[in-house]
Amino acid sequence: TLNLAAAAAQGARLFSPYHKAYAERLLVAATRAYHAAEAHPALYAPATDGSFGGGDYQDDDVSDEFYWAAVELYLSTGDAAWLAKAKASPHWSGPVFQPDGFSWRAVAALARLDLAAVPSALSPQDLEQVRASVVDAAEAYLGVQTTEGFGLLYDPPGGYGWGSNQSLIQNMIVVASAYDITGETRYLQAVRESMDYILGRNALGISYVTGYGETFAHNQYSWMFAASLDPSYPPVPKGALAGGPNSGLADSYAIDTLEGCAPQTCYVDDPRSFSTNEIAINWNAPLAWIASFLADTE
Repeated sequence: TLNLAAAAAQGARLFSPYHKAYAERLLVAATRAYHAAEAHPALYAPATDGSFGGGDYQDDDVSDEFYWAAVELYLSTGDAAWLAKAKASPHWSGPVFQPDGFSWRAVAALARLDLAAVPSALSPQDLEQVRASVVDAAEAYLGVQTTEGFGLLYDPPGGYGWGSNQSLIQNMIVVASAYDITGETRYLQAVRESMDYILGRNALGISYVTGYGETFAHNQYSWMFAASLDPSYPPVPKGALAGGPNSGLADSYAIDTLEGCAPQTCYVDDPRSFSTNEIAINWNAPLAWIASFLADTE
């Protein structure tokens, strides 16, 4: 419900110049959704057995979703009441950027990045605080990059996580945002170097984006693009991002094939390895963001 509120509020802002009626409809839906969540704050997404097709997405801490939704509603309306709700959140000044990136379960970073980038009536002091937190996070990621042989902005303490490629790209988005804020080219160069990892400069010498590079992932796990298992299905399309190395091997094929692997080599381009080779819309979304950023800064 709160994800709808946040996404619809952002959509209202973005569609407003092109389709006023649709933008207004989105804003009404966003406001209604937020108030519904306020009325039922403990109605959480349930844990399931995965039999409904999308796996388990339980989350019983929605403080970050409330924060994100309030921020998007403020940025789209300019209404100080929404800003007050955002400021009442523990995430307003708390840490929101993690070594393993942000994700569907941790969305406070989305709010912070938009507060830093979208023009608003924030006070100079508030804007400075928000932007400083983005730059500080970018500096931390650059510190990680200096320790990495392949020059990527990612090395979480617990090893490479599920969907490590999208986690890396989320970190790249933070650093790209620092470039937008400061104009310092070292942030841009850091992002470019991390993109090299995604496109093949890595321990396995494979591009994780289907159709790009001499050797690229093309046998990803998917219920739609499954030609490698059944030719009657379509193949994985060009531009699909593979999940990437996952130190916590979580499928039988990966366990049998990759046991004892070094973190960056815990990947296999096989449709049976969903824990290393899955594709997902919320992974391709940050890829689209960072590809657009890099195209704009050529």
